[in-house]
Amino acid sequence: MHRLFTLILALPLFLGVALPGRSATPTRAAAAVSRPAAVSDSQIDAKIRAKLAKSKIGKDGFKYHVQHGVVTWEGTTGVMQHKGSATRMAKTAGATQVINNIQISDAAKAKAAANLKKAVVQQ
Repeated sequence: MHRLFTLILALPLFLGVALPGRSATPTRAAAAVSRPAAVSDSQIDAKIRAKLAKSKIGKDGFKYHVQHGVVTWEGTTGVMQHKGSATRMAKTAGATQVINNIQISDAAKAKAAANLKKAVVQQ
């Protein structure tokens, strides 16, 4: 009998129907998640320029373009990690999307592959 009573009370929840005085959907916490205000293209550009001046990847000579919050990176690098650093830099500067067209040199790819092979063999 207890199971039947529980089933009858729970059925509206499964069907998405509200009982009088109850909500069919769970309520969220009162504190709403606030999103940061949109950053202008010029602000993103200025932040990236300042970060590049202080960063090791600034020496790679990457070019970037900011349009409608989207940062597009161009260039080549001899350090594989610099490509990821450029993406993170744009995101932390306020970019809504990053298009990373940075090419990694063949020497950097070979070095990374050799390091990976060496790490696998040591295990």
